[in-house]
Amino acid sequence: MMYLTIQETAEYLSLPPDYIENLIVQKRIRAVHDGDQYLVYKEQFNTHLDQMEKWRKQMQEFLNEPIPEDIDIKDED
Repeated sequence: MMYLTIQETAEYLSLPPDYIENLIVQKRIRAVHDGDQYLVYKEQFNTHLDQMEKWRKQMQEFLNEPIPEDIDIKDED
């Protein structure tokens, strides 16, 4: 199993460490306390990161689609 510190989790998710710590306190991120620090189970983010990547790809495909010409536009000439 792969566990990360709060700092490593923050870097992995591109989020501030304080935000990660708040999510742990709110029990929105699973973590264990080893007596010194919280350790976060890395695998819990795989689904989230996969979904974000799919969303990014879909959005990029959408943005790359050419805008269709509007058939209602009348040529003024």
